Amino acid sequence: MQFGFDWQESESLWLRDLRDGLQDVMMRNGHTLIEALDGAQLVFHAVDRDRPRPFRRQAKATFVVGIAEADASPSDALMTTYPVLVRSLSNVLLYGALRPDPWMIVTTPELGCSRLERTADRETWYREIYGRIAPLAESHLVIDNLFDEDLEPELARGTSVTDQMRHASRILDSWNLFPAPYPVVEMLPPADYRHLQHVFGIGGLSYGNLSARHDRERFWMSASGVDKGKIGTVSRDILLVKDYDREANAIRISVSPDAQPLRVSVDAVEHWGIYRAHPEIGAMIHIHAWMDGIPTTSINYPCGTVEMGAAMAELLDQDPHPERTIIGLRNHGITATGPDFNDILSRLDGKIRTQVPMT
Repeated sequence: MQFGFDWQESESLWLRDLRDGLQDVMMRNGHTLIEALDGAQLVFHAVDRDRPRPFRRQAKATFVVGIAEADASPSDALMTTYPVLVRSLSNVLLYGALRPDPWMIVTTPELGCSRLERTADRETWYREIYGRIAPLAESHLVIDNLFDEDLEPELARGTSVTDQMRHASRILDSWNLFPAPYPVVEMLPPADYRHLQHVFGIGGLSYGNLSARHDRERFWMSASGVDKGKIGTVSRDILLVKDYDREANAIRISVSPDAQPLRVSVDAVEHWGIYRAHPEIGAMIHIHAWMDGIPTTSINYPCGTVEMGAAMAELLDQDPHPERTIIGLRNHGITATGPDFNDILSRLDGKIRTQVPMT
């Protein structure tokens, strides 16, 4: 992977040390430093914590690591760092300082928030930081959609399955499992909000998703950038996924003629692989919450990446009952499979922890 730095000329001691350490550990792990950021797949973007500005991505598949220097250790790490992450449109935020001893808070869009303390030598410290960045540096994002106006007329108003999806979404919403911790439209200046919509095709944050099999090849899935507790319209916020186009690196979707679809959930490529590999699975629910005693992926790959899908598939292949199980996505949340939504909800009810443990 090619990486670069979006850094100001005047840097603090902390920023200089961080840049040198990140550059060294990235290159030692086989990544290439480039000056022209238009070609970078990962950009380290330094921001002012009080006035964070986004890095202007030229491509959807550019991952951004936001860097913000603290003036003091926050009493509430998530509440302090999450607005900076959102306003800088970062995929992960590194927030820290050198004194009295080096420390760093790592925050992700999935509400992951963990603190690192430097307890060993400098090289070990940066290896630990790299361990939090590596999932971004090694991932291949699938975010584009190709919309084909070939949805059968009899499916245009939905099916019993999409009715069940609507019902399940409202139950999950009543459990407060689709959190949108900060109203993006209120937090971002108008130009930055338009940039977010243009690059990612979304209008806000509402975490989690639902999907359900339609037939052997296709499945229904909730859209991105829509309140998951209020999904309803087929070909707009409930979409029929029919394939993953490897050549275009895009999800192919059937919609009605003249539809105005939102982009399907970024997790579509993961669900596509699971439904193809496990025809016995009828539905899936993904939420940013947790359950104890479940198998968990070993690396916290980002949503919408081929690597996340492979990690999930590996756990399902090892499960004696993949058609009715719950797997944990490290530092992220859970995905539950079942024959239908009612079955999944019955196994989640009363057993969910809203705080995802960070490791």
